[in-house]
Amino acid sequence: METESKRDIRSLSLEDLRQFFIENEDKAFRGNQVYQWLWQKGTHDFEGMTNLSKATRSLLEEHFVINHIAIDQQQKSNDGTIKNAVKLHDDLIVESVLIPTATRTTACVSSQVGCSLDCEFCATAKIKRMRNLNADEIYDQVVAMDQQSRLYFDRPLTNIVFMGMGEPLMNYKNLIAAIDKITQSEGLGMSPSRITVSTSGIPKMMKKIADDQVRFGLAVSLHSARQSVRQELMPFAEKFPLDDLAEAIQYWYDKTSKSVTYEYVVWKGINDEEEDIKALVDFCKQTPCKVNLIEYNPIGEDKFLQADHDRIKAYEMALEAQRITVTVRRSRGKDIDAACGQLANKAERQ
Repeated sequence: METESKRDIRSLSLEDLRQFFIENEDKAFRGNQVYQWLWQKGTHDFEGMTNLSKATRSLLEEHFVINHIAIDQQQKSNDGTIKNAVKLHDDLIVESVLIPTATRTTACVSSQVGCSLDCEFCATAKIKRMRNLNADEIYDQVVAMDQQSRLYFDRPLTNIVFMGMGEPLMNYKNLIAAIDKITQSEGLGMSPSRITVSTSGIPKMMKKIADDQVRFGLAVSLHSARQSVRQELMPFAEKFPLDDLAEAIQYWYDKTSKSVTYEYVVWKGINDEEEDIKALVDFCKQTPCKVNLIEYNPIGEDKFLQADHDRIKAYEMALEAQRITVTVRRSRGKDIDAACGQLANKAERQ
């Protein structure tokens, strides 16, 4: 059978695999064995499935392929951060980042090739969206970074954030399927509480994940609590006004009892005035939340400059005065363009 006509075996469910073996006059539990090799052990070739007979491996080879990723290029930052250029089976490239600290290692995962949104300050937004990542391509990034964490930092991966390339909630089906594989005992067995999905703010999809009772955390890229300013920064926000976003966040909290985290970059002359601070404080009062104030990472746009330290401190003090949890997040991996907003396949485009 030609490779092009073979089905990617990881598109099959466990029941599909069991049924395949029954139809080929074998025992159904073979499907369980194959499923374990694929999703718990992350095996990328049939020959590596050593508890299967040679005849069984040949049968799988005849009917299926495993369209796995490959690390095409790896860069290491002075602060220990690792950026991966990840080649997909069709030779498209995405980027993922492994971020170590003294107590944890966090995988920053991509969900789309490029992005269909138009955030002015984000390098990924300069690339057109070419396609969604499949569930197995998302899963493979996590497996690869878990291996890197064990190799370079002598511990397994502890946390996952969907803050890489793309808007995760615009690839919802594959996102959820990947997280299922990452968290299931038959998969990687990671706790959903260690996973955070970041969205630019799509109210309809935020309500859907609340209705679906997902167990991961939610972060929202806010950047301004003034509609005119947010719309300038994120033009798509014209379709998703702050009132709608606030309603969706309240809906999320009512359904899940989980507070949301606001990701908030402060730029000089854009959102660093007292009225910007007051607007954020008022927005945060509506629903329990946390705020991450993020250091800006330049992408070559003269329009955006990092705010002065005293303006970030003013934000921090105003939020703390209202007992709103706030963290000032220093960027990691800036020297290799691996920090927030910098993922853009620069090496590939050059």
